[in-house]
Amino acid sequence: MSVKKKEIVAQLTQGVSEVIGEESLIENVNGGKIMRVKLGVDPTSPDLHLGHTVVINKLRQFQNLGHQILFLIGDFTAMIGDPSGRNVTRKPLSSDEIVVNAKTYTDQVFKILDREKTTVMFNSHWMGKKSAADLIRLSSLYTVARILERDDFSKRFSENQPIAVHEFLYPLVQGYDSVEMKADVELGGTDQKFNLLVGRELQKHFQQKPQIVMTMPILEGLDGVQKMSKSLGNYIGITDKPDDMFGKIMSISDELMWRYFELLSFRTDLNALRLSVREGKNPRDVKFELGMELVARFHGEAAAKAAKENFISRFQQNILPENLELMTVNGPISITHLLKQVGLVSSTSDATRMIQAGAVKIDGERVSEQKLTISSGVHVYQVGKRKMAKILVR
Repeated sequence: MSVKKKEIVAQLTQGVSEVIGEESLIENVNGGKIMRVKLGVDPTSPDLHLGHTVVINKLRQFQNLGHQILFLIGDFTAMIGDPSGRNVTRKPLSSDEIVVNAKTYTDQVFKILDREKTTVMFNSHWMGKKSAADLIRLSSLYTVARILERDDFSKRFSENQPIAVHEFLYPLVQGYDSVEMKADVELGGTDQKFNLLVGRELQKHFQQKPQIVMTMPILEGLDGVQKMSKSLGNYIGITDKPDDMFGKIMSISDELMWRYFELLSFRTDLNALRLSVREGKNPRDVKFELGMELVARFHGEAAAKAAKENFISRFQQNILPENLELMTVNGPISITHLLKQVGLVSSTSDATRMIQAGAVKIDGERVSEQKLTISSGVHVYQVGKRKMAKILVR
């Protein structure tokens, strides 16, 4: 293999948790094959967040190298509900919810991918035509014992947690999608590994060469502990307003910042950035660079510059301390109960008095609404001149 082709393989596998079928990847690159690269997403919510883009960024790398991108909207599988990583049965979506969410997904994904070079597919196009007999035949290709090898199913079974029969169909349908799409490569998070391997097995059954499986790391949310999730409120949405996106990025810890650089940034000088911090550069200034890059990707350079300037104006002019410890509370929660719960005031009536006196601020902006409810997100809350806390409401 030439040096150039070795570099291509290295680029495609950079940041990947695991490659199954790497010998096929090397063979395809060496032979100059244009690969059909699949990513499937179920439209379970209206918006994508930065956690989703870890895999989409890898798709973009394949696309830049001339490979065919197949972006699959799982409108059929969404009606089943993906059980991956869950200890309870996921509620299936209605057809109306799926249509609305699918539209927003296709709009948002082209902030990263080239619309003209991406094929969007829907698995209802083939699964919706299957009869009950077809599904029975598909189910016959995998045993219950093999399905129960999947970690989350095994755990739920051992803990006597209910598993609905339709949940067993999910990995089979996702795997069969690869057969219909004739995928050469399928990407997914590490929590999707079992489902991706089912695709390899089903392709063998249908006399296709098994797809290469590439799993990507799961991005932690703003709390730095649990995976980024809208339901947990620890997410950064790619449709967030520039100021909100920039502020959330600046709220992450210095340690988590490097994880975000590794999984989200397109920069190639991360070692030099780390060295600059070790030599005395303020981590905040490096975080500025991350915030600028990500906001510019989704909103443009001008919006990124304005978001940075607005952040500096709000926070530095208010002389808020850096590196406040992140506290977490469950929402929705009223502003008065939130301030009491985290210890910024002694009681809800004290909180009301402080709001009336104009002494309560969120991200440097004065709060005047005593009945304000906080649903989610990370913000810096301040009472008076000295009491403040960085709080994640989820």
